[in-house]
Amino acid sequence: MSVWKDICSTNGLQPDSGVCALVDGQQVAIFFLVREQAVYAIHNYDPIGKANVLSRGLIGDIKGEPVVASPLYKQHFSLKTGICLEDESIVVPTYPIRIQNGRVEIQVTAIGVSQGRPYEEASA
Repeated sequence: MSVWKDICSTNGLQPDSGVCALVDGQQVAIFFLVREQAVYAIHNYDPIGKANVLSRGLIGDIKGEPVVASPLYKQHFSLKTGICLEDESIVVPTYPIRIQNGRVEIQVTAIGVSQGRPYEEASA
């Protein structure tokens, strides 16, 4: 069974940037793209640089795909799928996330954060 867990207020998000949240013992990088009014959540661990740094990466898009560039070696990870654009065999987990009534919520299960695709919904 999965439920939505409150993480923070939307005021805790950095527009067009990332923040890190500790959710059930896991570091989750949360990105808020203002123009799209979309939030994305991926694991904060960069498997190439072997460090928890993805929340500090630069966000942008490549051919319309929202991405974060790792601050270490600059690989690009899709915010939708977690796939590394430079090496598709490398994938970081993505998590369902949403904004509900001005609060950021992430989907969790009884054993931890649910892995899945992020939601692109936002409501004030």
